[in-house]
Amino acid sequence: MTLQNRIAVTLPAGPSLASTVERLIWAEQHGYTDAWFSDAGAPDTLTQMAAVAHHTRHIRLGVAVTPVYTRTPAVLAASANVLEQLLPGRFVLGLGSSSQTIMGKWNGIALDKPVTRVRETTEMVRSMLAGEKSSFNLETLSSNGYRQPRLDNPPPIYIAALRSKMIEMAAATGDGVIFNLWPRKALPKMMQHVSAGAQKAGKNPADVEIVNRAMVLVTDDRERARNLFRASHAPYYATPVYNNFLNWAGYPAAANTIAEGWAEKDRNKTGGALTDQLIDEIIIAGSPAEVHDRIREDAAGGIHTHIIAPLGGATADEIAATYEAFKPDNFSFQ
Repeated sequence: MTLQNRIAVTLPAGPSLASTVERLIWAEQHGYTDAWFSDAGAPDTLTQMAAVAHHTRHIRLGVAVTPVYTRTPAVLAASANVLEQLLPGRFVLGLGSSSQTIMGKWNGIALDKPVTRVRETTEMVRSMLAGEKSSFNLETLSSNGYRQPRLDNPPPIYIAALRSKMIEMAAATGDGVIFNLWPRKALPKMMQHVSAGAQKAGKNPADVEIVNRAMVLVTDDRERARNLFRASHAPYYATPVYNNFLNWAGYPAAANTIAEGWAEKDRNKTGGALTDQLIDEIIIAGSPAEVHDRIREDAAGGIHTHIIAPLGGATADEIAATYEAFKPDNFSFQ
């Protein structure tokens, strides 16, 4: 099976449901194959997907990702049942562990045993979508006696992963793997773990779809793009999940400095650790031709679905130019 290269818009398009509907309709009308939601807070993503489904005809909708700690497997399965009925064959359920900030600070939930929790949630949700009566007493989860109507064609479940154990589990257990915020030199290492996980499960690694949310901006002011990313994402790399990932990806000095700066409440130290060189490894900014080349490079490295996510703080004109650059009339993978 040869997996298709796909381009997606990122959703939601801000706090207004109307803005999200507008972007979704535009994307479908202009040939985008996918639209992928993030899921962290308001407006609630799974509710939004149900609310906007009737505005679409053929575009695939995915969520990258819903945290496994804030919804039980039964709740996730019940929501996925509705979304698959609304979007038959066009819905992808993405699951992940999220971060200490979103779980611990926002929700008061400990981020315990994330690899195990994500794996067990995936197994339980898949069983529930098949209409099987629950009988689970696992390491982090339990459910007994729950049953919901069986779906003839249950949606695929993709799993977000950053480092080796989660990547291998995701490739083995999930139908696809979701990446985010990696420096470009880390991609071969990440893909090696996809291959290892898939092979352990008896899968062909080439059949595992890899989805990536790419931080992109079409601009002639690359320095501004770097500063936008530095301001919005230095706190991401201060959280243990992403700080450990940055270290694992080959940037231990930057990871250590970010952690120190965050602990000292020194914004300049924290942000300064994201050097121009490092940011250029992570984001995709420049002319249409330059961002096209980088997405093609990512595709050659193993990414199948590219979620085009304009940098936070970008103007409406910059966002429009970024999405315009990836319309099929303006971009191909060849």
